[in-house]
Amino acid sequence: MAKKVVASLQKGDGRTFSKVIRMVKSPKTGAYVFVEEMVPNEKVKETLAK
Repeated sequence: MAKKVVASLQKGDGRTFSKVIRMVKSPKTGAYVFVEEMVPNEKVKETLAK
């Protein structure tokens, strides 16, 4: 399934977005969780600075 998602992002406007995966500590359990989001290429540094 991941191959299909990556392949569909290579067409047209999909190249203007990047998938950002951040590791965030959960306030409830204290464990680390991974947060995935699609952001425009211009906003990647801002997203990672959070």
